[in-house]
Amino acid sequence: MQSLNFPTPIYNNNIPAPQKANQFLFRNRRGQTPRFPTLLLAAEHDLALKDEENKGGAVVPLPEGLRREVMPRHVAVIMDGNAKWARQRGFSAASAGHEAGGRSLRELVKSCCEWGIRVLTVFAFSYDNWTRPKMEVVFLLSLFERMLQSELDYFMRKGIRVSTIGDSSRLPESLKKLISDIEEKTRDNCRLHLLLAVSYSGKYDVTQACKSIAHKVKDGIVQLEDIDESLLEQELETNCAQYPCPDLLIRTSGELRISNFLLWQLAYTELFFAEALWPDFGKAEFIEALTSYQQRQRRYGGRHS
Repeated sequence: MQSLNFPTPIYNNNIPAPQKANQFLFRNRRGQTPRFPTLLLAAEHDLALKDEENKGGAVVPLPEGLRREVMPRHVAVIMDGNAKWARQRGFSAASAGHEAGGRSLRELVKSCCEWGIRVLTVFAFSYDNWTRPKMEVVFLLSLFERMLQSELDYFMRKGIRVSTIGDSSRLPESLKKLISDIEEKTRDNCRLHLLLAVSYSGKYDVTQACKSIAHKVKDGIVQLEDIDESLLEQELETNCAQYPCPDLLIRTSGELRISNFLLWQLAYTELFFAEALWPDFGKAEFIEALTSYQQRQRRYGGRHS
């Protein structure tokens, strides 16, 4: 197992770094206004969690060794290794690995619901994946569509809100309509917010945010001196979530890079790199990642005395 797990005392400051307040609150490019423009403090998070337990079902006891007060609020995952998993098992196509990876995703979503994690963002399909063989791309998108259709009842029962981020312009019309329908049907669910990054690029996300601000400057809505980090963050696609920046990023398959994923949002995210291929990533591996996270010192550029 490879991870950035340094020998530090068990101490985790989950309270985010102070953010400069901004007088402006804009809708993002999907026309969504975030319910919470800044991260809640830990105490507010605890109150919100109790409220969500009433709405979406009781949060089950945590696995032994994990502590509720330092659980990550937002977990992001780069699900890597499906094709390699299929090759190792003698399958002629990567499709078998993608099918198995879908089952791993469902188990991860279930664990996040049970353990009180509030936001889960998964890299389902990178914008750069359009360069893969056409047959694989078609299968991936059709699998994604089938999974969304089959899981809708589960999302509603468990109180899971679903949103997608990424450039949807190249997606099949049937998939775009399905995404729109599911986002609308699950909009009021609030136990877990599942963000599906589909045709997503971190560079594109920052670029479209800059363009949106430029248009507002041109139209006189924003003054040049008003542009700061907070303003730009309000234009990023993850701003639809209550906690837009991940506390923990997990990447499977032993790869040690972030591959154009959430480039701005990962500025102070804790990283965990797992050797397990994504279809083999189960509850035990997730617990190991969470345990490693809870042993980190999160200083946000500062220093603890």
